[in-house]
Amino acid sequence: MRRSELVREVEWAVVDCPPRDVPRRLCRVLARGLPADGVTMSLLTDTPARQMLCASNQMATDLEEVQFTVQEGPCITAAETGEQTHLTDWDTGARQWPLFTAGFREKHPDVQGVHAFPLWFGDYVLGAVDIATRVPGGLAGDVIEEAAGAVDAVAQALLPAQQLLLEEDEYPPWEPADVVGAHWADTHRAIGVVAVKEEMNTDDALALMRARAFGSGQTLAEITADILRT
Repeated sequence: MRRSELVREVEWAVVDCPPRDVPRRLCRVLARGLPADGVTMSLLTDTPARQMLCASNQMATDLEEVQFTVQEGPCITAAETGEQTHLTDWDTGARQWPLFTAGFREKHPDVQGVHAFPLWFGDYVLGAVDIATRVPGGLAGDVIEEAAGAVDAVAQALLPAQQLLLEEDEYPPWEPADVVGAHWADTHRAIGVVAVKEEMNTDDALALMRARAFGSGQTLAEITADILRT
């Protein structure tokens, strides 16, 4: 599929599509049109208010969850720098993102590459797209170029979803609902609980939750659920 064809697929996917269904459709288009074994999208990727929009399968969900828990990884770097970030050498990756690499490789040792692309909304990066692949050596250069063009089209297609996110009072209506809830309202409530209980600010409370998650081998979503159950 040529780059222009994939971009057209992205544009067609959201014609007459309700905003709440846009992320899921876009994930499907990228997963189908690229040699991708997992696709994720997130907004506010490098902030505590991170919001997962979609994950194409369990591998993609794990990719999001590990980065969300340890607050490092290719998509966070892409969102911070506004530049594409490509992880194909896992030894180098282990030096740059040791917690992410250890956590994700334990779950999916067969993944050969993770490619992260910033989502530009005008002059601002408000999110990132991750593409994971089992292709040896990761995506080839021409496929990366094709993916980058498609992600630019995705950013435009996500504008209605971005507005819906900003207007939503509590739970954004994305799927899977339990993971999305943990990435959004539940986490913020849990941070408040920990901050009050431990008499610390919210940044330190979030750091403590991440440390508990990493130390126990749980995800931040699981730690959040535990806190809210007590």
